[in-house]
Order: sequence, then structure tokens, then C-alpha cells
Amino acid sequence: MYIVFEGIDGAGKSTQIQMLKEWLEANGFRVDTLVEPTDSEVGKLIRKILQRPDATSERLLKSLALLFAADRMLIMDRLEDESKIIISDRSFISSLAYQKPVDWVEVINRYAKKPDLIILLDLDVIKSVARTSGKDTFEDEEFLTGVRQNYLKLAEEYTCEVIDANNGINKVSSDIKKAVAPYLGICPDCIL
Repeated sequence: MYIVFEGIDGAGKSTQIQMLKEWLEANGFRVDTLVEPTDSEVGKLIRKILQRPDATSERLLKSLALLFAADRMLIMDRLEDESKIIISDRSFISSLAYQKPVDWVEVINRYAKKPDLIILLDLDVIKSVARTSGKDTFEDEEFLTGVRQNYLKLAEEYTCEVIDANNGINKVSSDIKKAVAPYLGICPDCIL
């Protein structure tokens, strides 16, 4: 199974991915995690560009969209391993939420593996800005408001579980487990 965590910056993806990984392993599943951008050469270039003050300019957003699509192609073999559950911090859905034009982003990501389940951690933008470092150009309140709205629209189009990330860590983790359990044949009423 390929599970993807999505959401604006500061939504708690890294924390919740680790908690889900530990819970799944405790239930006997083999789990691998990955993060976009990856630590490939393309991923390193993406991280460098994301630090630029003009990273949200139309020109750079298009360049980033191409780089993210290329970075995704480099991990395709990892996503084909059916002996493990793969949990990813972001996928092509992030590109659809963050980059434009959407129809073009869809075209350049047509070969990206589609997730079996998308978990959207929906967080209030004010909380997002408070939780982030502020170093990234994408951590701007106005920009994130648009991205959050894009995510909520995408949630209607894709197999997506929207989880309220404004709650405490343990409540969010419990909600995620309840969303994932039916996909794996785990009893949702047995979740602690």
C-alpha cells in the first residue's frame, strides 16, 4: 500500500508519519518512509531553490514543478515494492496544490504513481505560520491560504481522508489510525 501525507507546512506530517510507521510495525507490517523532495541530486537542487526569495514567482514555480516530477520518477522503483507499506511525506498532490497551472502540472506528473490513500492534515493557516521557521518563501500566510484551499478542493477529487490537524498530536494520530485501519484489515474498534 502507498499512503501519502499531504498538508500545508507545519501540519505535523513528519510526526504523524513516524507515529503511523511505529503503529503499523507493531501490527506486523513492513514499512518504508520517504520524503519529497528526496535526497537525490534533483531533490537537493529543489531544496536549494525553495530557499530563494523569488521561489513563488511564476517562472520558478514552473521550474520547481518540472524538478519535482523528475524527482518522483527517481523513486518509482521504491514505490513498486509490494512487500512493504510505503508512507510518503508529499506526492504529486503537493505539486497540484502548490504549483500552477494545474493542467500542466497534471500532465508532467502523469507517470507518477497514484497513492492508494491520501491523508490530508488540514491545519489553520495562522497555526501553520506559527509552527514553521519562516525561512521558506512558501511559509507566507497569504500564499498558504491559497494552498490550503487548493488542498481542500483536491480532497474532493482524490481518495482522501481529511484529518483535522488543529487537534492534539494523539487525537490526530488516533484519527489517522481509524482512517488507515479499514484499508489494511485492522479492526478500527481495536485501535488505541
